[in-house]
Order: sequence, then C-alpha cells, then structure tokens
Amino acid sequence: MSPFDDTRLDDPAALEAADHLLRRLAMAGARVRAELEASEDVLSGLASDGFRPRAVVAAGRDARLVRAVLEPVCPVPFLAWPGPGLPGWAGPLDLVVVLAGATEDLDAVSAAGEAVRRGCGLMVAAPEDSPVAIASAGLRHAIRLPSQSDDQLASAVAVLQALHQMDLGPEVDHKAVASMLDDVAIECSPNTDVSSNPAKELALVLADALPLVWGGSVLAARAARRVVEALRLASGRPALAADAGHLLPVLNQPPRDLFADPFDKPAEVRPALIVLDDGVDDPGVAEHRRKLEAKAQAHDVRVFTVTQANGTDIARYAALTQHGRYAAAYLGLGLGRYGTSSEDDPLEPGNPSEDPAW
Repeated sequence: MSPFDDTRLDDPAALEAADHLLRRLAMAGARVRAELEASEDVLSGLASDGFRPRAVVAAGRDARLVRAVLEPVCPVPFLAWPGPGLPGWAGPLDLVVVLAGATEDLDAVSAAGEAVRRGCGLMVAAPEDSPVAIASAGLRHAIRLPSQSDDQLASAVAVLQALHQMDLGPEVDHKAVASMLDDVAIECSPNTDVSSNPAKELALVLADALPLVWGGSVLAARAARRVVEALRLASGRPALAADAGHLLPVLNQPPRDLFADPFDKPAEVRPALIVLDDGVDDPGVAEHRRKLEAKAQAHDVRVFTVTQANGTDIARYAALTQHGRYAAAYLGLGLGRYGTSSEDDPLEPGNPSEDPAW
C-alpha cells in the first residue's frame, strides 16, 4: 500500500492543488437546485391526470436509487432494468424512465430506443443533445427533464420529483436535499482541520485499512455502494459494500501482533467497518448492526459510524453518500493520488457494473 501522509489533509498547498475536486463536491447542492430550476417548466405541467401506468421500468444511471425510493410506496409494480433494451412484457401501458448523462451510455440509449419502438410512456433525464435525448425524440409525448450536468444524484432528484407529481412516488423536497448537501460541504470543508472534520477523520481511519461499508436500510445500502465506488477510485485499493451476512466472515481477523517489527515486514492490513446510519428504526436493521459491531469488537476491527438521521429519505441518502465522497477525496489526497499532475475523479464513477441484486 502507498504510504498515507496525514499532513496533506491540512496542507494549504495540497488542498489548493486538489481544489477542483473539492469544489465539485462543495457544489453538489447547487447542482440539485440548477437541475430542478431547469426542469421547472416541464414539472409545472406535469400531473397524474388520473392516468396510472401498468408498471414502471427504470433504466440507466442510478435506476436502482429510484427503485430504492419508490419500491416501498409505488402503487404499481416497479423494476430497475440493468441491461440493454427492456423486459419482454413492457409495452404501451407501461412507463419507462431513463436517467442518462451527456456521455454515451449504450444500455440507456438501447432502453430509450426500445421504449420508442414499443410505444411505451417515456420519461428521460438527459441533456438536449445527448444520445438518449436523440434516441427518444421519435416519441411525440415523451417527457424530457433537461439535465444540466453529469451529476447522477441531481438528475435522480428531478426524476423523483416528476414521479411524485404523477402520484407514483413520495414527496422529494429538492430544497431539503440541496440544503443537506450544503451542510455536508460546510462540515467537511477543506478549511476545517482534522480534529473537527468527520470526512478527514474517516480518511485517517482508512489510511491503512480495507474499507467494509455497511448500510442497513435499502437507501443506506445504496449509499454504501456509492461510497465504496468513490473509495476504490480514490485509493486504488479493494473496498467492499455488502449486507451483514457477507461482511461478518470478513471480520474474522486474527489478533494483532503487538510485537511485530514494522521495519522487518510490511504492516498487516486489517479491515475497518464503516456503518452508514440513516436513522431507520427497524428491529432487523438494529440486530444486523449489533452483530457486526460485536464481531468487529471481538476481532479488534475498528468501527466508524456516519450518522444522518434527519430529513427526507433521499436527503439522508445524499448526505451519507456525500460524507463518503469527501472522505474518499481526502484519502486520495493523503495517498498522494490527488493534488498531483495526474489524477482520477473520485466523485462520479460513471456507470459502473453493478450486482443486479442491488
């Protein structure tokens, strides 16, 4: 593992060199506001009108986030479709929702094109000249939310707002989401030193550890997946997000060798358990967390908890994800991967391959 230099986390020169990454994180709330403002004309004319689709199919980026929010409350069957095209049964009675960015996403383009071919109801969140917008142009009554950036969360919030107005999902309150992201930006600001900055503190925990990230609720589990993507990109190291049943065996670590000579052989790499707590009061979630923390304590594995128990579901998800992305940025900074001439972007991993179970 590359050595971690904790002094870089508060070093003005290093922070200035990584300013473009940290500034993008800080602007997350502004991007949500810009997305909803750009979609205001479309949303103002959007209502259910008594129409209810037979089913909703979501495709493209963050389709599983939309599913996590809608599935518990959507009055019709909901499916997140992970591949190209559409399920065989999708037709004119169904609504297809495609989330896409400015860059080409072949699966999303395929889903939009297939929706047009079959005459499905179609809603897309994509820039005007994007491949998905072009593919959906053949459907006269398609709804297009004009995305302003490649920020996956911002476009997802706009889609969720539209589905709420169609009586297919819960209230979103995008202003609360944006405000929560602003609060995280202040709390995790590069101008706040390690002693009072939770993201820098988490970066220190992960300096020489393999992250195991767990979220108990459906949305916290989605946040865990996003945090792990950012940690992998920032560090170039393995990181795992999974349910309790898969993480418990990994916590079975041997006792630390207190007399090991760090100059004789490399220090052992141990996991660190990161718990994302979104305040969901569920006995099953509480029991899984108890087992994880007990196993970690028994095997001398450090536990770090990120808590966001206030706000709407999507606002809590956004805050947990953003805390993790800030920590990833500071981890990459401490490892010397950011604030240099060649660096990857830890903030938007694009459209990574995901386990369909998620």
